[in-house]
Amino acid sequence: MSSLSTAESRALDAVDSDAIVSDLLELLAVPSVGGADAESDIQQVLAKRLDRLGMDVDLWSMDLPALTAAPGFPGVEVDRTEAWGLVGTRAGASPRPALVLQGHVDVVPAGDRAKWRSDPFEPSVVGGRVHGRGACDMKAGVVANLAAMSAIGRSGVRLRDGVALHLVVGEEDGGLGAFGTLARGHTGDACIITEPTSGTLITAAAGALTFTLEVEGRATHASTPYAGASAIDAYLAIHWGLAELQAERNAVVEPLMREYPVPYPLVIGRLRAGDWSSSVPDLLVADGRLGLRIEEDPAEARRQLEAKVAEVSAQDPFLRDHPPVVRWSGGQFVGGHLPAAHPLRGLVQDAHADVTGEPPLRERGAPYGSDLRLYAGQGIPTLHYGPGDVRLAHGPDESVEVDEVVRVAETLVLATLRACGTLD
Repeated sequence: MSSLSTAESRALDAVDSDAIVSDLLELLAVPSVGGADAESDIQQVLAKRLDRLGMDVDLWSMDLPALTAAPGFPGVEVDRTEAWGLVGTRAGASPRPALVLQGHVDVVPAGDRAKWRSDPFEPSVVGGRVHGRGACDMKAGVVANLAAMSAIGRSGVRLRDGVALHLVVGEEDGGLGAFGTLARGHTGDACIITEPTSGTLITAAAGALTFTLEVEGRATHASTPYAGASAIDAYLAIHWGLAELQAERNAVVEPLMREYPVPYPLVIGRLRAGDWSSSVPDLLVADGRLGLRIEEDPAEARRQLEAKVAEVSAQDPFLRDHPPVVRWSGGQFVGGHLPAAHPLRGLVQDAHADVTGEPPLRERGAPYGSDLRLYAGQGIPTLHYGPGDVRLAHGPDESVEVDEVVRVAETLVLATLRACGTLD
């Protein structure tokens, strides 16, 4: 840390690890599952927090009908009657913030609660780790953003250029919050999204398209199955056809994605068929996710999946006369990446190295869709850097290491000071 300026040292000394833990426990206790009332409640809590930090706060109720009808709307997978946007800004010499720190406040459902050590929304600290739904994905990242702003404010260091916090809803099911925030005109010269990056720097995110397959059958009594046609049996050929398509689409892999066994997964996540155990099912509905390359036109990916379903159906006597229906439902994530020569990459790598004394962060891509592509699509250079191991996200007993959250907060302090400049 010999290269740190006096202002940087002051700001780093102001990072409060005890406050980081208490803030994270407070946010984890709010069950802000996407679409639940608490997803809105947590925005009200955070708006008060931003106000206490002395930031200019924009808290607004999003116009859902207008956003869903807008060109490029990224889709949703849960029902919402309301959604709130929240941005805190610390103004600078220029009207546009030099840096945006972004995080989403929504979490996925807890799943089987019997697999948790305690209630997923009654967080706990065990062995230096905080446990609770959203600990990793990504309330730890939100708290790191808040901690960085708090430390800079307490230190008395004055920023030359502005900085903004974008706290968004709906990331898990499409990106409604980020889409609405950008549509409101909130922008910046660069953006760090504090998603969990497992000690790496993620400069590109692949895409993902949600789809629904409807496979028809012909109902009859279970004692005479030969008089009907099972939608489940008809679907099986399609399932294996989609496995072939996954293999074909993963034959060529982009450099940033080569560490993943399956960089562009094609997964059926939910099946629903039949309505009576003694009846041959006349309909199967399958919901799935088609992974996209970082650099891929989603229209081409949709064409490939539809062509594979048509190809399989043409070889099956029943499906040939009863072709399955493919609908593109839910979240529609395209890929996105940080421009190759953009200085944000080195800024974060150097800040992390100065905090930890470790070698530069390893760069890679992410095999999942994120808000990165929405910011990149608006011409805002964006990357992921945040606390937590993404392999723990969405799983039972989700947790994050306290020391890692502190390290990320310290790195964000240095990155903010260096991106925005100081008046000291």
